[in-house]
Amino acid sequence: MTFTSLTFLIFLPLVFMLHWARQNRYWQNSLLVLASYLFYGWWDYRFCGLMILSSLVDYGLGIFVAHAKTQAQRKLALTTSVVCNLGLLGFFKYFNFFSESLVIALGEIGWTVHPLMSEILLPVGISFYTFQTLSYTIDIYRGKLQPTTNLIDYLAFVSFFPQLVAGPIERATNLMPQFSRARIFSNDQAVAGCRTILWGFVKKLIIADHLAVCVDTIYAHPSSASGLTLLIGTVFFAWQIYCDFSAYSDIAIGTAKLFGIDLMQNFSYPYLSRSVIEFWRRWHISLSTWFRDYVFIPLGGSQGTKLETFRNLMITFVLSGLWHGAAWRFIIWGAINGAALVLEKVVSSYVENGRSRPFSIFGHRVNPIEGQANCGQPPVAGQAALQTIFRMTYTFSVICLGWVFFRAASTAEAFTILSKIATIPLHDLNASAWKATLATHPLIEKMMIVLIGYSILEWTMHLNLVPLRFLQWPKPARWAVFTLAIWGTLQFTLTTKTNPFIYFQF
Repeated sequence: MTFTSLTFLIFLPLVFMLHWARQNRYWQNSLLVLASYLFYGWWDYRFCGLMILSSLVDYGLGIFVAHAKTQAQRKLALTTSVVCNLGLLGFFKYFNFFSESLVIALGEIGWTVHPLMSEILLPVGISFYTFQTLSYTIDIYRGKLQPTTNLIDYLAFVSFFPQLVAGPIERATNLMPQFSRARIFSNDQAVAGCRTILWGFVKKLIIADHLAVCVDTIYAHPSSASGLTLLIGTVFFAWQIYCDFSAYSDIAIGTAKLFGIDLMQNFSYPYLSRSVIEFWRRWHISLSTWFRDYVFIPLGGSQGTKLETFRNLMITFVLSGLWHGAAWRFIIWGAINGAALVLEKVVSSYVENGRSRPFSIFGHRVNPIEGQANCGQPPVAGQAALQTIFRMTYTFSVICLGWVFFRAASTAEAFTILSKIATIPLHDLNASAWKATLATHPLIEKMMIVLIGYSILEWTMHLNLVPLRFLQWPKPARWAVFTLAIWGTLQFTLTTKTNPFIYFQF
């Protein structure tokens, strides 16, 4: 069941009404558990068995960790949790990848081995709920959380359907207390949730799905496409994946509000970032902070030498790439982002008189490159604006470089696309070449206009100009905007197919 399906539009109001029929914690949580397993089992009922197994393992181990008498017992329980969770994730997500890679590696040295391959079905959302249950046990081990003894509350925390399939990856310290008490209906919270849901549908159905039509056409045959066409397709994909994934997060956050639950923000205008460091503070925040707290900092974070910090960065981002998919192109994507952060670390060390500045990643002692090399005087307004534009362009370019590997069908295809983009001849940049490129698909020119308008809107929203003033509009004006958004979404939905959310594959 997906958010954009007719089934969900029937499912949601039914669950909403039943949930608020009684403002009783046991009733509300039990209903959400049943609804969540129905929602998840709509794809394949076998998925539910795997999720409940993962949930019960960490539920029991969490209690054991808290009551263990010795440190050795606590470490053993934590190790068991890590092995079980990562073992399940590794088997279902990476078995074929590692098997095939091993065969290729052995073949390079002359050994012929037949791989043990199987068609393993990847359970939807396994990467998300595995990380969520794993962080629960780790936080108990670290003393940040007391385990719950109420199984229904815990199952509701793991399986909560709005964020089950593609996040945000919630922390038990934020979500468990909300399931540990009865929730009281708030009309203001429900209205805010409906606004957020509507905004998510607009981004998904009007922007992301229409960009997908162009991107799919361009990336279908990269060998026959021009460099300029591939460049446009790459930029379109950057906005497609952002609008698609942030739309899912918006719908998830808005839906959770309908049930009195607050989920963490997952995106904060990432394409307005002035450095790759800043980008990863704003993009998929729930995952980047997860890797910060459970991978980067335990490795040593930024506390050691520069070389140790570089090592920790690269390990963190390569693992992040592997989390996204069992393919070398995802590992390369992670390495590109890690290398970009290392480069920014090196540059930041010599910004002020060759002296190192405070630095870390994901908010852990970070002082990102703001671009003001205080050479005695701050830059004037015009100079600062040019610096900002330059840095945003640089950051977006680096991110798009990584997105090529993310979107391409294979690593070899990604390098083909990049070589074509890097060698765009000057005669492909004239007016006639642009006209020919725009003519390759009727939607390209229209979506360029949409993206320009949406970029301007994002900028004004980032400056808090739109939301604050919009909420002060007269009610008839606000409802006119909502009505226009609803009918516009319905109209655009009829003109193209609705694609699955991109992050369902992870």
